[in-house]
Formats: sequence, C-alpha cells, structure tokens
Amino acid sequence: DEELERERASQPAAGGCCALAAVYLLGKFYVANAGDSRAIIIRNGKIIPMSREFTPETERQRLQFLGFLRPELLGKEFTHLEFPRRIQPKELGKRMLYRDQNMNGWAYKKIEEDDLKFPLVYGEGKKARVMATIGVTRGLGDHDLKVFSSNLHIKPFLSCFPEASPAAPASPALPDGISGAPSAAVGACPSLPRALLQVRVYDLTQYEHCPDDVLVLGTDGLWDVATDREVAGTVMEVLGSYEPNDPCRYTVVAQELVLRSRGVLRERGWRLANDKLGSGDDISVFVIPLGGPGNYT
Repeated sequence: DEELERERASQPAAGGCCALAAVYLLGKFYVANAGDSRAIIIRNGKIIPMSREFTPETERQRLQFLGFLRPELLGKEFTHLEFPRRIQPKELGKRMLYRDQNMNGWAYKKIEEDDLKFPLVYGEGKKARVMATIGVTRGLGDHDLKVFSSNLHIKPFLSCFPEASPAAPASPALPDGISGAPSAAVGACPSLPRALLQVRVYDLTQYEHCPDDVLVLGTDGLWDVATDREVAGTVMEVLGSYEPNDPCRYTVVAQELVLRSRGVLRERGWRLANDKLGSGDDISVFVIPLGGPGNYT
C-alpha cells in the first residue's frame, strides 16, 4: 500500500482493491484478508471459515473510534455517532436512539446541533457506506479518494492490514512478527488501533483429506449472491461428477461458481436460477485442492 502511494507521482492510478492471500508453507495454509473477499475450507462437506469481511458494518466501532479521536477527519460534515435514521432539524431537543464507538447496543440521547451531521457510518448490508462513499474498509490503494464535492479524504479510515482478531479455533499460533506480537508497521497506519495482526492458519497435517476437500477463495461478487452452504453444495455437486484423478475438476468448479453467481441474461437483466438478480460485481474464484488421490487409498 505504501508502494502504491509512492508510485502515484510517476504512475497516476485512481481506485483501489481488496486483498485476500493464501500461502502454503510446510504443511500449513496461511490466509490473510483485507477487504470484503472471503475464504472457506470445505472438508468432508463441512465448512470452516478462514476469513471475515471488513465493511462499514463489521468495523463500525473501529471507524467511530478513529472519528472520535481525530474529529478533524470528519470536517464539519460528519459525526462519528450512529442513529437508526437521519435526524431532522425539527427533532432538536428530542430523545433519540444512538450508539458510539464503545457501544454494541443502543441508548437514548438528547439531539443536539452536531447530531444533524451525516453519520460516519450509514446504511445496512451492501448499502452501508463510510462517509457516504465506500462500502469496504480494508484494502490497497484509494489514496486520493475523497467525499463527493468535498476535500475530505477517506483513506485515513481505510486499513491495508489484515484482520486484527484471534486466529481460527484450534489453529496453531504463528511465529512472532506474524501474529504473535504487534507489528511495527501498525503505528504507520492511523486507521488501525495497535493490536495483534492475525492471519488464519490451517494445519493440513492434523487431518486426513480426500480429493473433494478444497479451499475456496472468492471476491464479494460470489458471496453477494451465494451463501457458504450454497457454495459448498456446488463444489460437492461438480466434484462428484468427475473422477477423483481428473485435474480439470477444480477448474470446472471455479468456472461453475462464477457462472452461477452471474446468472443468465434475460429481459429483466442477469438472473439466477431462483430468478433473483445475479451478481453485478466482479467475480473471481480460486478452488484449491487440499488432498489428492495419490496420497489416499
């Protein structure tokens, strides 16, 4: 992310992207996510989450905390507080539900003039936005992204670091410097409180895998229209129609996941098999086998 910022002077490029990485090393998969992509492992038909998405909803408290600490980032247009709906001027002095960076639930407060500002985090689900602009809170780039018709930069609220949360259950700890201790780079990113940076670790040597066990990596274009269970169903259905030693079976699964997520073009646009709208976002999918017929009887 720092390299992208340095290259802006010689190679101007607007926009940004999410990052989902999976590294295989000495019998273990290391998975790190910054954005709204997702990784899951499907083992014996069971689903094991290997990442979580970072959106204005899932990171509300981090974003509000930064807005509280540095109100200058909000200008005169935004408030770090969240309300169930936009506050109207006629509601000044009335009591309204709200929540701040320290609250999981809601409480009442007396509406003041500052509460009429637009909330830093607003909307629900795919419509949730930071500063009414962007719907993802971690990734690379977007150094020049500003609020529409404003000079307020959004980059301070966007983190380029992977999740700062405990590793997946039963995952062995990573070496110091990867997940066991705070990274020295954390302080260079004002949008990330000092915390333990984590990647999810999956030890393949602890389990016996069959050729149908896979790691699925997908962008939000897939997960917007398909649940983990639906993806797992497609994986098992397609793999079951090929011989275990057919190397093309995993490529076919990835292609099928993309096709089913996009849907079929009809008079009312792209539609899924259930007639719901198909994904309108970019769809990229990787399907990585965890086991092979050569290792099992």
